[in-house]
Amino acid sequence: MKAIRRFSVRPVLPEPLRPLNRLARNLRWSWHPETRELFESVDPEGWRESDGDPVRLLGAVSVSRLADLAEDRPFLRRLTAAADDLHDYLTGPRWYQGRVAAEDRAGPRPGGPVPSVPSVPSVSSAPSVPSAPSGLPAAIAYFSPEFGITAALPQYSGGLGILAGDHLKAASDLGVPLMGVGLLYRHGYFRQSLSREGWQQEHYPVLDPDELPLTQLCETDGRPVRIPLTLPGGRPLHARVWQAQVGRVPLLLLDSDVEENGHGEREITDRLYGGGSEHRLLQEMLLGIGGVRAVRAYCRLTGHPGPEVFHTNEGHAGFQGLERIRELIAAGTGFDAAHEAVRAGTVFTTHTPVPAGIDRFDRELVARHFGDGVELPGIEVERILALGMETYPGGEPNLFNMAVMGLRLAQRANGVSTLHGRVSREMFAGLWPGFDPEEVPITSVTNGVHAPTWTAPEVTRLGARRFGHLADGELWELRRTLRKRLVAEVRRRLYDSWRQRGAGTAELGWIDGVLDPDVLTIGFARRVPSYKRLTLMLRDQDRLMELLLHPERPIQIVVAGKAHPADDGGKRLVQELVRFADDPRVRHRLVFLPDYGMGMAQNLYPGCDVWLNNPLRPLEACGTSGMKAALNGCLNLSVLDGWWDEWYDPDFGWAIPTADGDAIDETRRDDIEAAALYDLLEQRVAPRFYDRGPDGIPGRWVAMVRRTLTTLGPKVLAGRMVREYVERLYAPAARSHRALDPAAAAELATWKAHLRAAWPDVAVDHVEAQLTPPAPGGAAELGSTLSLRVRVRLGALDPADVEVQAVAGRVDDTDRITGATHVPLKPTTGPDPEGRHLYEGPLALNRTGPFGYTVRILPTHRLLAGPAEPGLIALPSETTAEAAGVLMR
Repeated sequence: MKAIRRFSVRPVLPEPLRPLNRLARNLRWSWHPETRELFESVDPEGWRESDGDPVRLLGAVSVSRLADLAEDRPFLRRLTAAADDLHDYLTGPRWYQGRVAAEDRAGPRPGGPVPSVPSVPSVSSAPSVPSAPSGLPAAIAYFSPEFGITAALPQYSGGLGILAGDHLKAASDLGVPLMGVGLLYRHGYFRQSLSREGWQQEHYPVLDPDELPLTQLCETDGRPVRIPLTLPGGRPLHARVWQAQVGRVPLLLLDSDVEENGHGEREITDRLYGGGSEHRLLQEMLLGIGGVRAVRAYCRLTGHPGPEVFHTNEGHAGFQGLERIRELIAAGTGFDAAHEAVRAGTVFTTHTPVPAGIDRFDRELVARHFGDGVELPGIEVERILALGMETYPGGEPNLFNMAVMGLRLAQRANGVSTLHGRVSREMFAGLWPGFDPEEVPITSVTNGVHAPTWTAPEVTRLGARRFGHLADGELWELRRTLRKRLVAEVRRRLYDSWRQRGAGTAELGWIDGVLDPDVLTIGFARRVPSYKRLTLMLRDQDRLMELLLHPERPIQIVVAGKAHPADDGGKRLVQELVRFADDPRVRHRLVFLPDYGMGMAQNLYPGCDVWLNNPLRPLEACGTSGMKAALNGCLNLSVLDGWWDEWYDPDFGWAIPTADGDAIDETRRDDIEAAALYDLLEQRVAPRFYDRGPDGIPGRWVAMVRRTLTTLGPKVLAGRMVREYVERLYAPAARSHRALDPAAAAELATWKAHLRAAWPDVAVDHVEAQLTPPAPGGAAELGSTLSLRVRVRLGALDPADVEVQAVAGRVDDTDRITGATHVPLKPTTGPDPEGRHLYEGPLALNRTGPFGYTVRILPTHRLLAGPAEPGLIALPSETTAEAAGVLMR
């Protein structure tokens, strides 16, 4: 019979075993092998049945077993050691604390002392943030719609969530005072199985928060905290707050499934990336607005420092900036000044290389949810809409774009690889009209992965320093051990999959021969949008079959991936792959495993010899799966996209050539790139793997494995990534946040308003150039100097409001300046009777070949993060340029 209600009964551990509770509730166990081994020893069979989840394990272990362990002195000694180790990890100084101490010893930064930080009034009055002389923030709030911490907390769908989880773990390891903010989805993302015909089927198991490694945030009197929002029609929305502890980092997850809510409101946090537009908008309002309110409540109740920096991981959480503006307005600050103050302390990370991947909402839908009587009262709806509307050339002016709002609410923004940064600057260039894409203020921090999470225990125990000294035979045997384990795991999962598809035991004897631990093994696992090209390998099925069944150099491929439930095109790709893998001729060499997730991935990456990635360039923002494989000595075979574009080296793997010419259609492009993939596998990858010396070891292959582990491995670490965020984005954002106190923010807002009003009258009026020494025929010699005299009109602006620059460098065939040098020109006289100011300066001709220059006027202010921030620029007119003779060849 089916129960009418479900609830959890938590175990009561004997006093000597009480530390197990704390170890289970801190998710550090997910990347700490010794703690996992301790839990496994509690009940090895129960550990396997619980899929390595300590909370589930402790809820199922027998009372008699607990009593035995309470008397088991060797176990208690291990338990004490593990508890002490966790305590030291949580309380001891780490990299961040060392940086703070070092900068404090060095004294204040040039430019005077850092202003103290005012307290920020909020729904739950947050404590004041102490000033940090080091310039490093006292706390950072990191917002993301998904977090992939462990399979025991299934709140992720793919790379965005896994990256967020690795960001939190690396921040914990480094001691960075980060707090995560997200939503708790009752069904998480979907579970995937296959029909007999190979069609993806979705399942949504109900997750009980009481059975997850979570605790509810409560008021001091024990009442659960409630986060309020107001919906159209005055309907209340309440959310409770669950806390996961990720090492040193608290992760706050908001959940709308509470009794105070109506049915519709309870369903807001039903599943990740589900529902229609309004459902998604409500999720993102709860994440952003409710998330800030949850942070304030957490800080009030725990004494945690209030965040000085707010980091938005993709546009989903962009409304957090609006809630912070509302807080400041409620304290008496005007909208424009509040906007400037909020921007100063905000970092926005975009992960999307195509406009179609960004959440965009109809203008009227957004307008209905904000204003008096709804959310964010006190902020005019038109002000809110203006932040997200695509009011630029090529935009759709009736759509509210979450990434556009994220950029307009953040003083600092970044992509997630060097190539993606370039793509993002081009994609969002319309927000900075007049600037070349390379000057758009979006930088890049290349993603990284958390080594303790993704590295096989055998690799972890050896440590990176030993790989350079390990004998070829030992390294090769390590790789075979990992491959052999993967083969066993694949057979187990494949058997379970076929049973779900309706096959009987008698039909599945062939699975015992699936894969071979001595055959070159290729992995391909990721989400299944069309641009990732799951089925590129099937382009020429006869040729693929020849590679799989080669009598001397066979390959075998393990594939996994989920298509979005609403993406029938992606599901058809999965079915096409599955049907090929079902062919009795190749099913022992090519396998599709359903229900790809963290648990599967942690076995898949170490066991593969080659990691395949063949997206459409440049649509892979980063593609961290290949990084995780590399940490285990797996070589990469990939299109030059994402991280592989900047770190590819022949010592680490192979680059698949890209057919990206404008004249090549999609079909022809895929044919060309598939043929290149087959050629690489046949002519370079497989021969190197099977090129064995007298000792049976493929020496050149092992050399590539060694170089991957020792040289590439340190680059792809999440610790490197988080340190870059701290140094390049968080610390500057904290300094800007402190500098923009209410008075300074008001000053900057007033100046910008004056600037925008005056800018239509700003112009480059006249440019003169004199070459020293003179050059007959206009051909200058290297080392010559070009003296520039520029007359500009500033209208109502003062020379202190602008910088007049010469921009010079080589020019291409279209006269575009490349590799530009920027030379400030100095004001010498002005204004003249016509209101013009004269600027002068020398321009050194230090490059040979075609050379060009231009001049421009940019705003300047001590509180700007950079000259492009206001999005204003004045350039010479065509007439002025022609008169100046701007090119010399």
